[in-house]
Amino acid sequence: MVIDMRKGFGVWLTGIPASGKTTIARALETVLRENGLNVEVLDGDEVRKNLSPDLGFTKEDRETHARRVAYVTKLLVRNGVAVIVGLISPFRNFREHARKQIGNFVEVWVKCPVEECMKRDPKGLYKKAINGEINDLTGIQDPYEEPLNPEVTVDTSKESLEESVNKILRKLEDLGYINPKKTN
Repeated sequence: MVIDMRKGFGVWLTGIPASGKTTIARALETVLRENGLNVEVLDGDEVRKNLSPDLGFTKEDRETHARRVAYVTKLLVRNGVAVIVGLISPFRNFREHARKQIGNFVEVWVKCPVEECMKRDPKGLYKKAINGEINDLTGIQDPYEEPLNPEVTVDTSKESLEESVNKILRKLEDLGYINPKKTN
């Protein structure tokens, strides 16, 4: 798919740990970059280390972190950047705040059953939660509020990476954020 960007936008990937947010973010980034778009990925783990190293995982700390990420996203979007955010952002009100602040916002629910995420567990978080080594894992000890009306839902337990990325690209096109590029 060859595309052309009309304006900056934010794609907010939300889901429980190991659902596939980072994998989708990187694949989407590749497609958009290959088509000449200015793209920035704000990955939850990387951003937390650099933007919010002072915060823990209480609800208040998670909210502060999400607000920081939303603000940075807003700045980039208003300067014509396609921003892909991969952030658990477990609470609907946090995501709604991001939507209002960013404006050109596409919520993508990266849906995956917790049992499948536990099998993947690339960081060993589920194992640590089950063993009592951590006590604030979203989807196990802490709640995750599923999106009620996301623009896109991808189910990484049933779809290929390519299918999920193409769903997001089609929605970006439908919303007018990208256009198919005309070739001569």
